[in-house]
Amino acid sequence: MSSRGAARPNGQSQASKICQFKLVLLGESAVGKSSLVLRFVKGQFHEYQESTIGAAFLTQSVCLDDTTVKFEIWDTAGQERYHSLAPMYYRGAQAAIVVYDITNQETFARAKTWVKELQRQASPSIVIALAGNKADLASKRMVEYEEAQAYADDNSLLFMETSAKTAMNVNDLFLAIGESL
Repeated sequence: MSSRGAARPNGQSQASKICQFKLVLLGESAVGKSSLVLRFVKGQFHEYQESTIGAAFLTQSVCLDDTTVKFEIWDTAGQERYHSLAPMYYRGAQAAIVVYDITNQETFARAKTWVKELQRQASPSIVIALAGNKADLASKRMVEYEEAQAYADDNSLLFMETSAKTAMNVNDLFLAIGESL
């Protein structure tokens, strides 16, 4: 029969299920974690984003078929001095986005360290996405798309290159995570 949601006047049915997921963003300082979240949650981009202290918390809901997916997003600070706090944020998380800057090879190496840490210490069922941010700066690229894709494939990660500045793949990344969950 039909879904449990009531039909709306425009013919779409209301979401019949609501799922809530804790999602954490990890990565080096200045790779664009806060900018990705701000673009996803508020549709905004600020050229000069202040560094996150500790972590920031935001929520955003998306509709996937007959399900409303509510993300509880923890945007963690990237500075090394806050690293010891990270387990507090990814503990109990159903998803993580590990972000690196495509113009900075060191941030990609660090992203791999975050992935290893999550694979070792987070929930075994956690969905991990790798985001190569700042794709709008492709002319300054230091991390090849194929290299990151191969790494993601080898480690069963979702992978997308994103640009918080142009909004490229930002919503798609969160939707892909929602579908995986």
